[in-house]
Amino acid sequence: MLFGLGWPEVAIIVVVAVVIFGPKKIPELGSALGKTLRGFKEELKNPSEDTNPEEQEK
Repeated sequence: MLFGLGWPEVAIIVVVAVVIFGPKKIPELGSALGKTLRGFKEELKNPSEDTNPEEQEK
């Protein structure tokens, strides 16, 4: 499964996350994480020209 974790480990992590953050905050955290990962993937596929100013100077 995910990172070598089984279902019992994933269930424990979910329960701990709900206890720490509360059920109302979990969707917000998931949404922010999804946007961050999506932006990271897009940047890996299509790096913008302004991300590496050191390479432009050479």
